[in-house]
Amino acid sequence: MKRAKLHGVGVALACLTLTCAAGAAPASGNPQADAGMLGFAARGAAQESSLEQRFDSLLSAADMRAWLKRLSSGPNQVGSPHDKANAEWMLAQFKQWGWDAHIETFDVLYPTPKQELVELVAPTKFKAALHEPPVKGDRTSDLSGVLPPYNVYGADGNVTGELVYVNYGMPDDYKELARLGVSVKGKIVIVRYGGGWRGLKPELAHEHGAIGCLIYSDPRDDGYFHSDPYPQGPARPPEGVQRGSVAKMQLYPGDPTTPGYASTPDAKHVPVAEAKSVLKIPVLPISYADATPLLEAIGGPVAPESWRGALPFTYHVGAGPAKVHMVVKSDWNRQPVYDVIATLKGTSDAGQWVVRGNHHDGWVFGAFDPLAGTIAELGEAKAMGQLYREGWRPRRTIVYASWDGEEPGLLGSTEWAEAHAKELRQKAVLYLNSDTNGRGILFAGGSHTYQHLVNQVAAGVTDPETGASVQKRQRAFLDVRANGKGSSPTMKESAKLAGATGDIPIAPLGSGSDYSAFLQHLGIATLDLGFSGEADQGGVYHSRYDSFDHYIRFGDPTFGYGVALAKVAGHIVLRTADAKVLPMRFGDFSSTIDRYIRALHKQADEARKQTQAEHKLLDAGAYRLAADPDHPVAPPERLSDVPKIDFAPLDAAAKRLKQSAQAYEKAYEARAARGLDIPSPQLARVNELLGTMEQHLLDAQGLPGRPWYKNLIQAPGELTGYAPKTIPAVHEALDAREWNRADQYAAVTAKVLDGYRAQLDKLTALLKG
Repeated sequence: MKRAKLHGVGVALACLTLTCAAGAAPASGNPQADAGMLGFAARGAAQESSLEQRFDSLLSAADMRAWLKRLSSGPNQVGSPHDKANAEWMLAQFKQWGWDAHIETFDVLYPTPKQELVELVAPTKFKAALHEPPVKGDRTSDLSGVLPPYNVYGADGNVTGELVYVNYGMPDDYKELARLGVSVKGKIVIVRYGGGWRGLKPELAHEHGAIGCLIYSDPRDDGYFHSDPYPQGPARPPEGVQRGSVAKMQLYPGDPTTPGYASTPDAKHVPVAEAKSVLKIPVLPISYADATPLLEAIGGPVAPESWRGALPFTYHVGAGPAKVHMVVKSDWNRQPVYDVIATLKGTSDAGQWVVRGNHHDGWVFGAFDPLAGTIAELGEAKAMGQLYREGWRPRRTIVYASWDGEEPGLLGSTEWAEAHAKELRQKAVLYLNSDTNGRGILFAGGSHTYQHLVNQVAAGVTDPETGASVQKRQRAFLDVRANGKGSSPTMKESAKLAGATGDIPIAPLGSGSDYSAFLQHLGIATLDLGFSGEADQGGVYHSRYDSFDHYIRFGDPTFGYGVALAKVAGHIVLRTADAKVLPMRFGDFSSTIDRYIRALHKQADEARKQTQAEHKLLDAGAYRLAADPDHPVAPPERLSDVPKIDFAPLDAAAKRLKQSAQAYEKAYEARAARGLDIPSPQLARVNELLGTMEQHLLDAQGLPGRPWYKNLIQAPGELTGYAPKTIPAVHEALDAREWNRADQYAAVTAKVLDGYRAQLDKLTALLKG
């Protein structure tokens, strides 16, 4: 599902920029702390390095190629026979490799298309194909069993209305429509993919009164504007369609009819009409071949320059004279999802779990998304199974999961996490996620206390293309982009934070992959990994053409980055499972919080500037009167002035946290200098407290209006979908210009940080004892 990895180097850059601008921390700068393997005494570190070398020798690019070909040889959507067969095949592999494995099944609401129709009824006639034809040279593109393009969890409907073009369909686009005097009330909107998460496009259209939504892929975004269309090149062909979920996952992921609890056989399912994450208007994805006649028929004002795509005609906004008839009818039954769960039991700390996951379902064949990540996970599991058979035993229990139903809404992972919530809160110390995987730069996001572990591991894995370490390639990429023409201030700050030897920052996480239930609902420390930047896979994202043949040409032809991902993820799992003290560092988190809070101060200042600019637009009469008297578009109300926001509680909590983080690191370094000589009962208590630290960043009431999301440090934004918001309750209050709410949640978040700090102080006392 992870759309954030699909636009090449620019997106990898955006991820790093976002992280550093929001506040990722550099390394501590303490040579003693940085010299050794975090969490290990010297002898244990040497043994761990030897183990990782044996692990690496067992990874096979040939295995990964064969697995990808097998797993992507049939349609893998939820409910398909091939999706179930893949789960059963993986179960057999885990057992063969020595894991204790089983399948857990959940029955979830999964509507599939029964009837779809899009036709232009005025001023001319045209019927959309709504079909992706086979392409020459792609061996799976003509297989049967493929569902037509659809957006899951949109409403059924039979509607006719004038067409309005709304660019990417994001909030600022509706402000621009208001300035043009154009209303979407009673109309069908057509929007292009990009600029924000797809599920927000129909949701915002509905909020503005639209009765239907069409989402198309413009060639400017992922088609011939960038490269030759498939099969000549990697870009989206004219008939290619991006499927995808439009569920309101910013409220909660998982089965829409079991909000906040598992879809077990005895669960109560709310009626579909009452399911809050299901949309209220029909939605369909279409190709740019189907979109062309519709867009050509639209009149009205010429679209603003930034709205114009790469199709060979003038883009207009509407409304009309184009009129469209749209029909969506779905089968709203439940379907089984099959989670494969495999375990290697630990020894002294078996009650603590290191959980690793990647999903196996796809919209069609899913070679890139998600199977390029699945094969890395399988490589790790095969190698660990071999080590286990040879006598190695992890200190902590290792749990590997292959999730089903991720694409429609993180179904398999969310239902499993909700079903095992109590046990996970007690036992899980880390959840490590991957999803898609390509070539290029390592992306890492998640819990900032694990930032140094990621960097230590990345420094020890060789990049397949350059021969340098993965971390050195990250650093070189960051330096080049930061010093290039047009580099943003935040990118320059990113490079400065990393410096010549400091840690590469990791990003905060929003949503769009299986980590949400662990990080944002249960409060389990989380990492999300993958390589991106060079694989040309964006043009076939969520389409029939995301195939084995496309991937071996334009993705990772040698599977070198599949092996590299398995090394990075595998080393993180092994070190976390084997570490004497869980490998967490709190100065990184503290420094990150400082920057997140500074970003809030800046946001409030920018809100004041925005208010002044909007007042100037209103005073200058920049908003037009609507041409349609039946649907007037009133200018926006005059924005209220921005008062002084009370950030004092947050500022003070961050200062106290910094002092506590420094005290912990000093105590840890003293123990590390003595070989981590911690008595067993005391050590068990230290690791118990470390393993539950992330839970102290949760608030029981959750985020305002979305109680499922309880993490007050990172969450998906209400109006960003996949993209994260840091210190989200305060950030989004400022976005909404609800100043009293911003004050309220600044205090609430400060209280949460103080609770986190109090547990950290307990850890420090134990290390000193």
